[in-house]
Parts: sequence; structure tokens; C-alpha cells
Amino acid sequence: MSDNITHANPSKNRTPRHRAREFALQGLYQWLLNNEDATTVVNNIRAAHGFDKADGEHFAALLYGSIRDCVALRESFAPLIDRTVAELSPIEHGVLLIGAFELKNNLDIPYRVVINEAVELTKSFGGIDGHKYVNGVLDKLATRLRPDEVAGDKRRS
Repeated sequence: MSDNITHANPSKNRTPRHRAREFALQGLYQWLLNNEDATTVVNNIRAAHGFDKADGEHFAALLYGSIRDCVALRESFAPLIDRTVAELSPIEHGVLLIGAFELKNNLDIPYRVVINEAVELTKSFGGIDGHKYVNGVLDKLATRLRPDEVAGDKRRS
């Protein structure tokens, strides 16, 4: 896969927040592969075609926050994966960073929405069954990070 993951065919009905997540994933992909600093990555992504349709504030929060908190975020999902973090594909790694960041920091976004968005990103940009893997990991992480919300949701179901 090249350094530019914009070739994927994402869904047509994308909200500004979903677009922000797509661009944040592209930025994390660049960061993971090229070890560029966050500001360089953000400037590259902001210049990309279609960025004006994304929620720029959410994009910046996701990208800067995921990079800034990467050690703690990795530590939160490392016990839940069946391989080392280094063995994750860059797409799965980036999506898990975004998902973990949102679960931890965006309590206004329901955990099911966070997981669904992560699954959709992985379906658009990742490997064949990567979305199933991401779903399982983030579902377990949601139980750890948002136990009351998950328990309440399961009681309602």
C-alpha cells in the first residue's frame, strides 16, 4: 500500500465527522509509516482534496490527540489484541488509536457510534476481515473505558 490511502472507495454519504475520521486515519497512516511530526502531517492533510467538507476541529483533536496520547492509548488496547502492536497493520493500528481516543475522550459520542465508525473506516481502508478484528477489540475496550454506558445499553437491549 502506498503512503496515500485516499484511493479507497469510501461511502458516498459521509458526514463531516466521518470525513474528519477518514482524514485523521490518513494522517495517522503517514505518521506511522514516515515518522513525520504531527504538524507536518496536519498541514499535508489539510491541503488534501475534499478536506473542506470535513469537521476540521474534530480532525485536529483526533490526530493531535491520538499522536500525543499514543503510548497510553496503545497500553489501553494492547492487552486486548492477539499480537503485538508492532504487528498490527498501519490501518488497524490507526483505527484503534482513533477508536481508543474517542472512547476515552469523547464521552458525548455513544460508544456504539465510535465502534461503528471505526468498523466503517476499516472496511473502507483496511484488509478483508480487519473490521471484525477492530470491532472485537474496541467492544472489549468500551467495556473497560465506559462500563456504565455499556452495561446500561445491554440492559436496554
